[in-house]
Formats: sequence, structure tokens, C-alpha cells
Amino acid sequence: MCLAIPAEILEINDGVATCKVGEGNTTVQASIMLMDEEVNLGDYIIIHAGFALRKLDPKEAQETLKILRDMVELMGGEEYQHEML
Repeated sequence: MCLAIPAEILEINDGVATCKVGEGNTTVQASIMLMDEEVNLGDYIIIHAGFALRKLDPKEAQETLKILRDMVELMGGEEYQHEML
């Protein structure tokens, strides 16, 4: 099962976005070439298999991150945080 976590765009170069995943220090790169709408620094996106699938409303992204934080707490806290967020 795949779990899509909102990622915030930090940098865009040549059709590739460098994004912060969740609330930690993890960054990933994703192609934005398949996006049908413009994305900018600070936007939240959903990434799958190295491609940005869609842009998220900031409120939706924050709500999703809160739900994921709550899940981490229920699963035992810090032990799982690095795996999910």
C-alpha cells in the first residue's frame, strides 16, 4: 500500500521540484512535467513514483499532515515518525 504524504516545493529546476516531505528534514525530487497546472515555490504536491500528481490546497495539506501526526502518535510516537513523516 502506498501512502501519499504532502510535499512542499522548495526549489524548481528544469522541470524537477525539490520538495520537503512531511515535517522532517527529508527532501525528495519529483518531475513536474506531468502537472496540468502551474506549481510554484511553497506549493504542496502529492508525489508518486517520482512524479508530481497534483497540487494540494495548503489547508488540505496541513489537515493531511495533522492526520498523519495523529496516526504516528497512535502507533507509538517517535519510533514511527521517521518512517512516515
